[in-house]
Amino acid sequence: MAERNIKLLVAYDGTKFAGWQIQKNQRSVQGVLEESLARIHGHGVSIRGAGRTDSGVHASGQTANFYTDINSIAAEKFAYAINSHLPEDVRVIAGEEVDASFDARHSAMARVYRYYIYVSPIGLPHYRHFCFKIRRRPDIIRLNELASVLVGEQDFTTFTAAGDKSKSRIRNVYNSVFYVKGDFLIYQITANAFLWKMIRSIVGTLLECEKNGIKKKDFLAILENRDRNRAGTTAPARGLFLERVIYSDEELY
Repeated sequence: MAERNIKLLVAYDGTKFAGWQIQKNQRSVQGVLEESLARIHGHGVSIRGAGRTDSGVHASGQTANFYTDINSIAAEKFAYAINSHLPEDVRVIAGEEVDASFDARHSAMARVYRYYIYVSPIGLPHYRHFCFKIRRRPDIIRLNELASVLVGEQDFTTFTAAGDKSKSRIRNVYNSVFYVKGDFLIYQITANAFLWKMIRSIVGTLLECEKNGIKKKDFLAILENRDRNRAGTTAPARGLFLERVIYSDEELY
């Protein structure tokens, strides 16, 4: 019997996870999903995610895929089957059967992340795991002037963490913008891929540059300098969400 390739849409609260990827002696999203799949299949099943989110980072639109030798479960029903064995901080939102060649990571054209900033003198406790609270309201026009510098294909060495093992630090950023929604100032960035802690480094640097009155040309110089020491403080993981993974030109443009 030929195996079917099942694509999943996954959401999770990353607070108590060491990240997406399986790590020795640590709790991971990939790990709990594979445990659930093993219980359903009666043997080990590997699952592949589109984005290797770090410890504490959340997802509302992670994409993953796995191959199944079970023919009795409809693709869309796998969400219910997998969820029945998952902890409460992970949920499969939807499932569909896709072509055998589909790979959640390598087939992806871009990833959309959002970083949530809560501006308030006093933080509401139910937000505490899902945003970065600041007291001062930044100038959103100035933030967007600075953020626009990041759009395009560029070397993002300045905004990666020490120990990043990427062979190339060049990434193509399609959009980089701040906007307000409800209680939150949100930073959205879309790119073909990201370096380790790149978004959090960008957010921390943008907030510091806006606060210190850094001009657009000077922020560009920080980017072009390719020196991590020129970047600002890395923003905390709890504000970052993998929002969506893009697989077609129509979605991207």
